[in-house]
Amino acid sequence: MDPAGHYENFPVASWLCPARLRAPIRAIYAFARTADDLADEGDAGAAQRLAALARYRAALHACAGGGIDPRWAAVFGPLRTAIGQHALPVPLLHDLLDAFVQDVEMTRDGATYPDRAALLGYCRRSANPVGRLLLHLYGVADGAALRQSDAICSALQLINFWQDLSVDLPRGRHYPCDADLAAHGVARADLAARRRTPASDALVLDCAAWARALMLEGAPLVHRLGGRIGWELRLVVQGGLAVLSKVQALGGASLCVRPRLRARDAPALLARALAM
Repeated sequence: MDPAGHYENFPVASWLCPARLRAPIRAIYAFARTADDLADEGDAGAAQRLAALARYRAALHACAGGGIDPRWAAVFGPLRTAIGQHALPVPLLHDLLDAFVQDVEMTRDGATYPDRAALLGYCRRSANPVGRLLLHLYGVADGAALRQSDAICSALQLINFWQDLSVDLPRGRHYPCDADLAAHGVARADLAARRRTPASDALVLDCAAWARALMLEGAPLVHRLGGRIGWELRLVVQGGLAVLSKVQALGGASLCVRPRLRARDAPALLARALAM
């Protein structure tokens, strides 16, 4: 997984994945990436994006029933095979689309999240399906594993938010919630203008600490999953924590600059994964 990649919360099939699972993982990734493009790329207005996502959802319905929409045959052909061979839970794919629709609607309306519970509700649709789909492919379905997976995936989504403040705020995407802004005495207008103050620094660091706690809550899952998936997950967890460390090291300046992992960070990341 690359926390700075195109669709940050979706691990691409890597050499760590068993060969038999690379095709379905690639199919799921292609589905999510295309939906991400419909929601976020280009110059289309909100109404056009929502209409495109509605057509894409109809294509998913057709795919689940064995059909293929020719507009996205390259996406839904492999996905239909993956659904047939691995009984993928299609509602999780719809959850991902719900999150893309929610992002477009909230940006259009200038809406904000009232509290952390509402933000986690978004993560339940935007991020948690990723982990659940992967666990499904690996045949893991017990409640404790699913809860830990949800914690990791929600943490990854939150990490992406706090990493991308300097990118998202100018685009009208406000992920710090109203309750946190009020607790730290930060005005929404000042945050939108990316005016860095001691109060905004405290806000960013508090949000980062929340994401770290959530990641550590889910991290024991790596000890329950053997083989390649265990190592893949170790790298995902440590990659997320490494990005968080960079956010925290900036002391709140991620409001103005985007921290990222670089090649020189790889040895330390691998060492921490081994240490787990």
